[in-house]
Amino acid sequence: MNPQPIQTPFAPLPIGPYRQAIQAQGTLVFLSGQIPLDAQGQVVSDNVTLQTRQVMENLGAVLKAAGCDWQQVVKTTVYLIDLADFAAVNQVYGEYFPADYAPARACVQVTRLPKDVRVEIDAIAVLAPG
Repeated sequence: MNPQPIQTPFAPLPIGPYRQAIQAQGTLVFLSGQIPLDAQGQVVSDNVTLQTRQVMENLGAVLKAAGCDWQQVVKTTVYLIDLADFAAVNQVYGEYFPADYAPARACVQVTRLPKDVRVEIDAIAVLAPG
């Protein structure tokens, strides 16, 4: 099966040569890293809590466009420019997953992110049998 691109106008368009998400092998959906841009491509704030909320809303929009929800996310990677933001990011991140479920995750500190934002998150989801 050929990989199928996923795109929604409810999340910012990619700012480079990548897709918002790709559905592969019929069931896997690979979501590109989302940064805290609104749907018009503007950074929402310099506050890490507000940035994280926007990132999660962007991921949610892409998940919905792919026919998924948060419970189908199996893996995420969180990129932070400062690990001191870890607790604030976790607080918001935890609001988006059912209480009895959270995916596997890695979190890494990086030197810099696009548009000098504080957080980026990517994800992998599995489509429910249809």
